[in-house]
Amino acid sequence: MITITSKTKAIKEQHQGVATLLAFALLPLSGFATDIYIPSLPTMAGEMHVSSIQVQLTLSIFLISYGISQLFIGSVLDSFGRYKVSLVSLVIFAIASIVIASTHNIYLIYLMRVIHGLTVGAVVVAKRAYFVDIFSGDQLKHYLSLFSIIWSTGPIVAPFIGGYLQAVFGWESNFYFLGGFALVLVVLELIYSGETLVHFTEFRFRKIVDIYLTMLKTASFSLGMVMLGLAYCMVMIYNMTGPFIIEHHLHLSPIIAGYSSLFLGFAWMVGGFIGKATINKPFFSRLAANVTVQVVFVTIMIISVNFIANLYSMIFFAFVIHVGAGFTFNNYFTFCLSKFPKNAGIAGGLTGGITYVIVSFLSYGIVNAVPAKDERNLSYSYLILILLSVLIMFVIYSMNKKEIAEPAV
Repeated sequence: MITITSKTKAIKEQHQGVATLLAFALLPLSGFATDIYIPSLPTMAGEMHVSSIQVQLTLSIFLISYGISQLFIGSVLDSFGRYKVSLVSLVIFAIASIVIASTHNIYLIYLMRVIHGLTVGAVVVAKRAYFVDIFSGDQLKHYLSLFSIIWSTGPIVAPFIGGYLQAVFGWESNFYFLGGFALVLVVLELIYSGETLVHFTEFRFRKIVDIYLTMLKTASFSLGMVMLGLAYCMVMIYNMTGPFIIEHHLHLSPIIAGYSSLFLGFAWMVGGFIGKATINKPFFSRLAANVTVQVVFVTIMIISVNFIANLYSMIFFAFVIHVGAGFTFNNYFTFCLSKFPKNAGIAGGLTGGITYVIVSFLSYGIVNAVPAKDERNLSYSYLILILLSVLIMFVIYSMNKKEIAEPAV
C-alpha cells in the first residue's frame, strides 16, 4: 500500500463543507454534457447538412465513451488518487467543449465527444468516491441516496438553459457554456478541494481484474446495473427523439423543446425523492409496484394516441414513465454503490460504466428501429424498455425466492 505523499494536496478540514458542495455540483456534469444541446439537435443537423441520426450519434458516442471510461477509471482513481485526475480531466473537458463550439465538422465533433465521455467519466467517478472516502454509516447512505436526485438537476436545468442559448446565440453557445462552467469549477477545486484517498491501492493488473470479476459474479450487483441501464435508457430515448417530434412533427420551437425536457427532468427528480422517501420499505415489493405502474401507463399511452396526440398528452405520459425510471434508478444506484465499500472507485466506475454502455447501445438501437417520428413511436420505445424491466424484475424475484428457500433445505 502507498500512502499520500507530501506532494499530494490533501483536503483541508475547514474546506470539507465547500468541497462537498463542489462534489455535488460536479455529479450532474454528465447530464449537462448530454442535455444542454438537446433542443439544438434539429438546428445542428440543418446547419451542418447532416441527418438526424448523425447528430443523435453525438449523444451515443458520448455515452459509449463515458461508459467505457468508468469501466477502467475506478482502478486508476483507487491507485493514483481522485484529486489530480479529476482536475486535469475538467481542464481537458473545457478545451474539448470550446473546440466543438468552434467547428461545424461532424467528425471532429465525434472525436471531441469521445474526449468528453472519457473526461466526464473520470470526474464523476472521482466525486462519487469522494463521499465514500469522507463519510460512512447512515451519513454515507444518506448522501448516496441523494446522488440520483442531485444528478437530475442536469436534465432539469440544462435543456432549459440550452433552449434559450439556442434561440438567442445559436447551438455553439451551448458548448461555450459547458467550457466556461468547467473552468469555473477548476478554479474552485484548486482553492477548496484536495485529495481524499488516504491509502492508495497498489496498481496490480491481476488483482484489479480479480476485483472486477468478483463484482460481476455477484448476481444482485450485475442485475442491478442492468436495471439502471433500462431506467436511464427511457430518459435517453426521449432525449434523442423528443426534440425532433416537438420541432418537426408538432412544429414548435426549441424553447418549447427545452421546457419539455426541463419538465421531464423534474419527473426524474420526483422519482428520486420517492425512492429516497421509501428507502426503508421492502426492496422488491416497491420496485415491483413501480414497474406495474409503468406497464399500465405505457399501455394507456399506446391506446390514447388513437384519440389524442399532442404535446400535452405526450409529456403527461412521459412524465409518469420518467418518474418510475427515476425511482428505479435511485434504488438500484444506492444499492450498487454501497455493495463494495472497500473498492468504492472500482464499484462506482463499474456501475456507471456498464450502465452507460447498456444505455448507449440500447438507445441507439431502439431509435434506429423505431425512428423519431411521433408520440406513437415514442410509446413503442417505452414499451420495449418497460417489458425488458419486467423480465429482469421476474429474474430478481425468482432469485430472491430461491435465496430465501435455500437455508430451509
